[in-house]
Amino acid sequence: MPITVPVVVFSVYLALSPATFLIYAWDKSAAKAGHRRTPEKLLHLLGLAGGWPGALLAQQWLRHKTSKREFQTVFRITVMLNCSALIWLVWSCSAEIRWLLSRLV
Repeated sequence: MPITVPVVVFSVYLALSPATFLIYAWDKSAAKAGHRRTPEKLLHLLGLAGGWPGALLAQQWLRHKTSKREFQTVFRITVMLNCSALIWLVWSCSAEIRWLLSRLV
């Protein structure tokens, strides 16, 4: 049986990843200009909510937040938590689909 990701979850990743990338870019620009910065808590929250692929790209392409060890540690934890939740959700939905199919056949 193929693995299915609920459309809502896929949509969240699809929306949050580019948005998170843009927020990292905004923060990098603000850092260079000496303007008000985006709180790290917000960056971590966006990653935890599903924007971590965009955050990872922004970190690498923009070279932003890559040398801050504490930030990177928390970022990695948020990625692991998000991936764990995604695996649980997909497994849980797959179990429900298998149960439903077993009742129909």
